[in-house]
Amino acid sequence: MSKNASFFMPVVSLFGANVLSELPDRVNSLGVGKPLIVTDKGMTELGYTKRVTDLLEVAGIEFAVFDETVPNPTDDNVKQGSRAYNDNKCDMLISLGGGSAHDCCKGVGLLVSNGGVISDYEGVDMSKKPLPPYIAINTTAGTASELTRFTIITNTSNHVKMAIVDWRVTPDLAINDPLLMLNMPPSLTAATGMDALTHAVEAYVSTDANPVTDACALQAIRLIARYLRVAVARGDDLEARDRMAYAQYLAGMAFNNAGLGHVHAMSHQLGGMYDLPHGVCNALLLPHVCEANLMAAQERYADIAEALGENTYGLAVREAAAMAVVAIRCLSADVGIPSNLSDLGVKDEDIETMVTHAQQDVCAATNPRRLNDKEVAAIFRAAM
Repeated sequence: MSKNASFFMPVVSLFGANVLSELPDRVNSLGVGKPLIVTDKGMTELGYTKRVTDLLEVAGIEFAVFDETVPNPTDDNVKQGSRAYNDNKCDMLISLGGGSAHDCCKGVGLLVSNGGVISDYEGVDMSKKPLPPYIAINTTAGTASELTRFTIITNTSNHVKMAIVDWRVTPDLAINDPLLMLNMPPSLTAATGMDALTHAVEAYVSTDANPVTDACALQAIRLIARYLRVAVARGDDLEARDRMAYAQYLAGMAFNNAGLGHVHAMSHQLGGMYDLPHGVCNALLLPHVCEANLMAAQERYADIAEALGENTYGLAVREAAAMAVVAIRCLSADVGIPSNLSDLGVKDEDIETMVTHAQQDVCAATNPRRLNDKEVAAIFRAAM
């Protein structure tokens, strides 16, 4: 008998070139007065923030801007954003950027609606009140935070990333306009694309997968296999950017409802301890975790190999499953992901601490194989 399943995603999602132009009408439709735009200095310096504020100004919509979001946003960062929201008497949220801006914005929403501190909401569905109306404008093709119920915030007291999974933080509206993604540098394109692949792979082998998430995950993998290399090589290729936007969204639909696995549980520790790029950490860990999981989900990994473009016809399931790991390594190398964690400054002496926290991470719960501390430590060391 199959498990009961729930499905979470924004009420409305917009896709395609120049859909950002619909923003003023969408803000007005929510019946609010003054949004806080949560973004970062990079978005402001590159002119993206102005593109959004110009649209609002022409429509006569008041707004305030908080562009202090940091990569791997922290509890202090969220507190600063919530103060900006209250000081400017805002009644709506708009996030602009990639995963960091969206996660920070969700954290702000939790605090301004529910009070307390952000660590109060670590875990699953800990909030009691809805967020203010919330629009997420995405500028990367990877995290899918513009559509998910996941919020990852670093606790500055212990340098651990807190996983907040709460249906109330799901944005009301998600905007994926590929014109906003054309100028992503190759390294960011590669890292976010591999992040999306990790979402799709982990969702497909998750113990909470269902037919709806399976369909989303496999199609995401197919699109990433076809278009990520092109997007990295030719950043101005609008078709590749558009398809990667769809791919990361499909991967988000999959993991938002099926959950993730040990790649993310371990990656969160690398991000929290070393402030490393999340997508790069996922890409480095993914093939190693897949190898550890093969025995628990051979047929699923065989499907993944086929979705990645490998010819598995006539192979035994075990052989086909192993080809998924090979294909992932090849894609990662082709798009320029670093080859090991030691190159990023990760130290063996920190592995024991990271293992402890990874085992407690909510993402580990849906990994297809139960991994003990020694096995998780071995994966970290294999990626070194």
